[in-house]
This record gives sequence, structure tokens and C-alpha cells, in this order.
Amino acid sequence: MSEESKQEEHAGSKGFFDKTTRRWLGTAAVVSLGLVSGGYLLGDGLLRAKEADRSVTVRGLAERDVTANLATWTISYSSSSTDLAQAQAKVRRDTDTIRGFFEELGFPDEALQPTGANVSSYTNNGVTKYTVRQRMALRSNDIDLARKAVSQQFDLVSKGVFLEEGSGMSYSFTQLNKIKPEMVAEATRDARASAEQFAKDSGTDVGSIREATQGYFTIEARDGEAGGWGVADSPFKKVRVVTTVNFSIG
Repeated sequence: MSEESKQEEHAGSKGFFDKTTRRWLGTAAVVSLGLVSGGYLLGDGLLRAKEADRSVTVRGLAERDVTANLATWTISYSSSSTDLAQAQAKVRRDTDTIRGFFEELGFPDEALQPTGANVSSYTNNGVTKYTVRQRMALRSNDIDLARKAVSQQFDLVSKGVFLEEGSGMSYSFTQLNKIKPEMVAEATRDARASAEQFAKDSGTDVGSIREATQGYFTIEARDGEAGGWGVADSPFKKVRVVTTVNFSIG
């Protein structure tokens, strides 16, 4: 090959390479620009999504002291004898004594109702002994009068009425629906106060409620350990509810 032919071939190869290179560089530039733009938009979108998703979940507490509005007293008593008729007669006299006791205190007749009776027997050395049991139930909305009756229950014992174990006054609060709305609102306000404190500490603001869950209402004795002794036999109660609220912040 002559020197002139080699120079022409070299010039042609150089021209082809320059054209290909330019095309490749142009494509790479477009791709790079797209990646940079896409990365920026994606990053900006994630940032905005993260900011939109900022929230805080807190709990709010509401408690209220209430007085029971219903008193129920199950009175169980019995009499034992080797003569069934005598045991039954004793229970009838005790029933009259109990009715008289509540009547003197001022309870209406319908406040006291019989709820059941049973007879059991056992034989020892050929002698059969009968036990007759009677149950009466007092139901009243007069809490003060019910407390007075409990304080004087030993008057029945002094009159010969044998009160069996399990005879006791139980106090209930049945008006929860009347105070539920106010307590839920109070618990929500308490939750917002906690959220605002959190926002203040982190330099943000509290927005609207995104989600809220109302917990269970509990009614315990006002005094003493929750869930412990004295829950039912105390007329003084504490109603409690905890709400879980998710607030947006920004």
C-alpha cells in the first residue's frame, strides 16, 4: 500500500471514530441529565412525602369520681333442724324480721324480693338434719339509705337471723353513657396537650387528628388499689378512659 493510500485510510478511520464518539457522548449526556433530573425529582418527592407523613401518637387520660346510683344486696340466711317443719318455720320468721328491718329504714315493699330457696339434708348416726336456705335481694337507687342499712345489718344478727357468707351490698354505677362524651373530649384534650409539648420540644406545630382510638372505660373503687378489694362494696367510684390519638405535625 502506498503512503498516500495509508494517509487516506487513516483520515477515514479518524473521521468515523470522531462521529461515533460524538454520538456516544451525546447519548451519555442525555442519560446522565435524565438520571440527575430523575434523582432530584425522586428525592424531592420522597422529602415531600416524608414531610406529609410526619405525625406523633400520644395517649390522653380522663378520670372522674362518681357515686354509685344502684345498690343491690343479696341476703342469704338459713336454719337447720332435725325437724324440717321447724327449720322452715324459722326461715319464715327470719324473712318477716328482714322485711321489718328494711321497712323501718324506709325502703318500699317492692325493693325487697325473694330470689330463691333450697333444702338440703344429711344423715349422721341415723339422725337426719335438714337445712333450709332462703335468699332475698334488695335493689334500690337510694344509696344513702342503702349505706345506712349496711351499717345496721348486725341488728338482724342480734334478732337471730343467721346471715351466711356472701351476703353483702354491691354498688354499681350505671350512668356511664351520660358522661362518656365529656370524658372522651377531655381525654382528647389531654392527648393534644401532650402532642403540643412534644411539638414545642421538637420545634414543630401540631395539626389535625389523623386517627383516634378510644380505649375501654373502667370503673373501679375510688379508694384502694385498682382491681383489688372493695371495688363492689364501695359506692364511691373512679371512671377512667385512655384514648390514643395520632396528630399530624409540621
